[in-house]
Amino acid sequence: MHALIVVAHPEQRSLTHSVAARIAEGIGSANTFEIADLAAQDFDPRFSPADLAVHRRQETPPADVLAEQAKIDRADALVLVFPVYWWSMPALLKGWIDRVFSNGWAFDFRPDGPLIKKLTRLRVHLIGIGGADAGTYARHGYAAAMQTQIDHGIFDYCGAQVVSSQLLLDSETAGTELALRAGEALGARLFETLAATP
Repeated sequence: MHALIVVAHPEQRSLTHSVAARIAEGIGSANTFEIADLAAQDFDPRFSPADLAVHRRQETPPADVLAEQAKIDRADALVLVFPVYWWSMPALLKGWIDRVFSNGWAFDFRPDGPLIKKLTRLRVHLIGIGGADAGTYARHGYAAAMQTQIDHGIFDYCGAQVVSSQLLLDSETAGTELALRAGEALGARLFETLAATP
């Protein structure tokens, strides 16, 4: 089985990249993985008039979008690893979703017909790395907000199943070892979880 691990952080030495690397290590040699480093590949997150034409089904997606869609098509599991910026995902990752999860590929929407969810085979794992503590996130309802915005608002709309959605918190004040161990544990059980889902 194959995993696509998508990382959205500008610094190679960041905790975000380190957690992604530990996920890859946890996957082991029995399965395969690919890491899509959006910053390193200089992915353009801007949703342009050309992307709007794709949404309206007037144009085909450009080459950079087709390349990202092909990566997802090869994957049995999609893992997004990102820092929490302003209580959400970074603009780079949101723009990747805006452009890559396009009408006609991730879903099929036409004003005169029903919505068709096209990514029902895809299993998704989300890891947000936050600087605040768990009490702050709980007090402000961030975990529920994340599930509404990302799990339901993005992936359920396309039919993809979010298998796990977790926040690794206290990244600014606590040690990194807990977050790194959590990444490795996710990698080790990634396809075990996949096999257990219908």
